[in-house]
Amino acid sequence: MYKVLLVDDEMFVRKGLMNLIDWEALGYDICGEADNGEEALALMDECQPDLVVTDIRMPVLDGLGLIAAVINQRQLNPAFIIVSGYHDFKYAQQALRYGVNDYILKPIDEEELTATLRKLAGVLGMRKLATLAGGNHVTASIMETLLHGTYQERDISQYASAIGLPQESRFVYVLAELHPAAPEEAPGSPEWSAKDVVCALQPLADRSDSRIPVFEQSPGMYGVLLDLRKLAAEQGDPSAMPVYQSLRRALSKVKNAAVTLYVGQTVDRLQDVKESYQSANEALSYKFAEDGRDIIMIDDVRGTPLYYFDMAQELYASLLEQLEENDKKAYTASIDKLFAVFREQRFAPNAVTNAITRCVIGVINIIRKMDGNENQLQSLPAMLDWQSRHVRLEGLRQLMTAFAAEAAELISRLRGEQAKGGIEKIRKYIEANYRENLNLKSIASIFYMNPVYLGQLFRKTYGIYFNDFLLGLRVNEAKQLLRQTDLRMYEIAEKVGFANADYFVTQFEKLEHMTPTDYRNKLRGRTGKP
Repeated sequence: MYKVLLVDDEMFVRKGLMNLIDWEALGYDICGEADNGEEALALMDECQPDLVVTDIRMPVLDGLGLIAAVINQRQLNPAFIIVSGYHDFKYAQQALRYGVNDYILKPIDEEELTATLRKLAGVLGMRKLATLAGGNHVTASIMETLLHGTYQERDISQYASAIGLPQESRFVYVLAELHPAAPEEAPGSPEWSAKDVVCALQPLADRSDSRIPVFEQSPGMYGVLLDLRKLAAEQGDPSAMPVYQSLRRALSKVKNAAVTLYVGQTVDRLQDVKESYQSANEALSYKFAEDGRDIIMIDDVRGTPLYYFDMAQELYASLLEQLEENDKKAYTASIDKLFAVFREQRFAPNAVTNAITRCVIGVINIIRKMDGNENQLQSLPAMLDWQSRHVRLEGLRQLMTAFAAEAAELISRLRGEQAKGGIEKIRKYIEANYRENLNLKSIASIFYMNPVYLGQLFRKTYGIYFNDFLLGLRVNEAKQLLRQTDLRMYEIAEKVGFANADYFVTQFEKLEHMTPTDYRNKLRGRTGKP
């Protein structure tokens, strides 16, 4: 069971979360609950949760403060799920930078949360370390202890023995990212498993008589701990570059897909592996700035500039305008320019994420303002989940271009529907007010239209004259009253919008080919007068 801590300042939200999901069936156990971040921090030392489900806005210490405190001050490494309102999205972006696992909007959808928990259970379960020594598997706690530096010096020899590495050598942590063959593929596809990576590296380990611990850092991202002293000696090149090239080739063959390696700094002691791990993840921040390189080494890129700010307002505004105009040539050129800016200005991953998110939200807002539904866009899930797809810049550009094309077509269709929207509003007005003294002239004045044009537009749109449509509504209501009540004819006529009972009878007979009295008698199984 994975232990879960619920954090929200609203007690009913916490209780609702507890009752909404069958936690036990999903492999989770609620170990505690807190109404603010400070209380949560105190509980975490006690219950050691694997997962923290938290709101963002809370008194004393908010959700962002809680996450930051855990990352910067604590020895724990739980997964985080943000549960909050849409208006907190800008705060959730900061939380995403902290590495939270998911962000779920309130009101909470049971199916969405269940799917997230199932997926996360797989991630938590895969946080295990596999070693290439005789098929022995070392638990994730040993690797996490080394990577996060949460160990006692006296225990290093035991850790070294457990993972089959010496205490001193030339160690380097290398982060490997698998890229999909096609950017539109589902997140994590083609999927790696620890077994895939272990098997791929087996020949390399065998040749050097070295063990290569493998650790799933996140879905699609595996870290490997290399003993360069043995591996470089086997390659006959002390530079270690042939080792990295062999590693990349071996991993690329697993799913016949591109792989990028992010190489941390070399350390001499096993207890310093944390520094190599941190620097490998620092190298990952150059993913887009060094786009196209298969091996990105921190020693080569550290200190080179990265752009952390937002995209230019002019480019953003013109792109949205071109999408609204459905100018394919123009918006394609703008997207190409945007990605050229990413490369030339060396955008950091967070800056790329912010730019793409801003564009996607801008498109969604346009669609919603036009009373459309963005979920009609088949390319939207890929744009919302692009980070988990591990695409390179070119793959992301393809996703963005496909999304823009589909969005532009939807906006164009919505514009056409809006043209029809005016007459639709008029129809709804008639259906809601047909019992009143309506005529074409009075309705036209309400909607600031020419009555002759309104009559023509109504017939063109619905294939029926206004007066016939109005009569049909009134007669159908009259028939219902005849079936369900004993009201007199003049009373029914008045209720359905006829000022004169005789005129009502005439119009009813015109449409139904029988008088209202005959209609009622027919229902009663009698003929003749009542």
